Amino acid sequence: MSNPPVLVWCEIPVTDMEKACDFYAKVFGYKMEIDTNGPNPMAVLNGMSEATAGHLYPGSPSEVGSGNTVHLAILNGDSVENAAKRAEENGGTVGGPIIEIEFGRWQYGTDPDGNSIGLFEPVKAA
Repeated sequence: MSNPPVLVWCEIPVTDMEKACDFYAKVFGYKMEIDTNGPNPMAVLNGMSEATAGHLYPGSPSEVGSGNTVHLAILNGDSVENAAKRAEENGGTVGGPIIEIEFGRWQYGTDPDGNSIGLFEPVKAA
């Protein structure tokens, strides 16, 4: 492969699957469904199992500030500011300034379990 994806998959541990699916659906606009066909329940982020993505699973999140940060895209031309407001309204947190770089902007936050997330708004195509 000349240009393989850098990230293949990520897993986000959560203590309450339904609550977590609700959070990610409301904050990011993702389609979230719990799949119980495997050995453990999981919910693929935005239902995109055929692409580079990730999923939620029942597990024990790291202590706040000690785990990895997963930056997740805000869809459909939405903004970091709107997603941050939804995150706080649905049990998450946001903190620090909005960071702007060439290909987008983001703000750090946590989901209701304390998992570190980045609310990422890509640059709109011209």
